[in-house]
Amino acid sequence: MRALTLPSASASVVDATVLPRLIRIGPNLCVAAFTLMKLLPARFMIDRAEQRGDLTPGTTVLETSSGTFALGLAMVCRLRGYPLVIVGDPAIDPALRRRLGALGARVEICAEPSPEGGFQRARLDRLEELRSVYPDHYVPGQYHNPDNPHAYAPVAEQIAETVGAVDCLVGPVGSGGSTGGTAAFLRLLQPQMRLIGVDTSPSTIFGQDDGPRAVRGLGNSLVPPNVSHDAYDEVHWAGPAEVFGATRELHARHALYMGPTSGASFLVARWYAERHPDAQVVAFLPDEGHRYQETVHQDEWLAERGLLTGPRDAVPRVVTDPRDAVGGWARMAWRRRSLDEALRDARGHLVREER
Repeated sequence: MRALTLPSASASVVDATVLPRLIRIGPNLCVAAFTLMKLLPARFMIDRAEQRGDLTPGTTVLETSSGTFALGLAMVCRLRGYPLVIVGDPAIDPALRRRLGALGARVEICAEPSPEGGFQRARLDRLEELRSVYPDHYVPGQYHNPDNPHAYAPVAEQIAETVGAVDCLVGPVGSGGSTGGTAAFLRLLQPQMRLIGVDTSPSTIFGQDDGPRAVRGLGNSLVPPNVSHDAYDEVHWAGPAEVFGATRELHARHALYMGPTSGASFLVARWYAERHPDAQVVAFLPDEGHRYQETVHQDEWLAERGLLTGPRDAVPRVVTDPRDAVGGWARMAWRRRSLDEALRDARGHLVREER
């Protein structure tokens, strides 16, 4: 009788879950479903810092995050024995804060936003102050560290080997690492592959004024240096009704229990795939939905906010200026332009219309 050969065990939970599961959910639509996508750049940044000698036993890791990057760092730092201080804001929900604490991280909360740059600026300012408190420190810096986008080379390789040729990659944009990094590697094989970034309003990433956002994990009050604007062919802004509805549908239809950033990506990728049946589409689903059991995945929470049965856009409206994309679901042809170029062209289009 032939013996069954089992795969070797992973060295840690991080190594076991760092890459996504590639799942086909439509004739031309695959999703890259992560347990926790930010584990990948967290591990890679720590690896590279150790290789450079920036991290040695006893060095304190300092970072600003109010979401999944904090959790990814906490997992990696706990397993490798590095002290960790996370600077966050009230967006860190109690469950996440408890989990960070259980993993040994110290969490500092910035209670008030900065007049310019909101909570992101307040967190960055506090991070600078902590540098003097911890002389032996390392700051991963997910928003500006090039190791963030470089971390996604294994994902690009996995997609290329499993899915084959990809015509369009869709993903949410926060720090800019996952979409920009993966697209850069995939375009070594397919230079014409389209990249669609998904944001929410109001967000400064693609040229809007800052403001309060109902969708967590999307948008930013500052423009992260790691966002390569000239990599994107198209940008979508999706509102809470559309995002939360798609998140629930992703679970109800495909049994994928994910968070709202995954719902936003699914919303846009499905729309694109249906309209381009000959194109192979891949969508990023960044994290699972367990943090959102009492919010997005609960009827009462949605009903209290008028989002359970309220109106939602079935298709995106087309805009030529990011400022016109606030509210609902909108899309804009970005055409691989820099942020300055896109905004200058938008202003020029408005002047021509007024004439």
